[in-house]
Amino acid sequence: MASLSIRDLDDAVRDRLRLRAAGHGRSMEAEVRAILTAAVEAVEPVRGLVGTLRDRVVAEGVVDLPLPPRAVPPRDIPPFG
Repeated sequence: MASLSIRDLDDAVRDRLRLRAAGHGRSMEAEVRAILTAAVEAVEPVRGLVGTLRDRVVAEGVVDLPLPPRAVPPRDIPPFG
């Protein structure tokens, strides 16, 4: 298990944390663990641009977009060999 030290915590925050912990019947340390665990579990993983766009497209269903005509015809590729 890891340890974590928090420096320069405002006294008012510490006092409210102590009251919150007492209200839940646990120590301040256990209360902080519960708060941090809940905060991390509530956060969704960061999605990149592609993942976000994919999710939006999937939510909307299949989208059939027309392909624009080519402005320049494709070049002939010389045969290899």
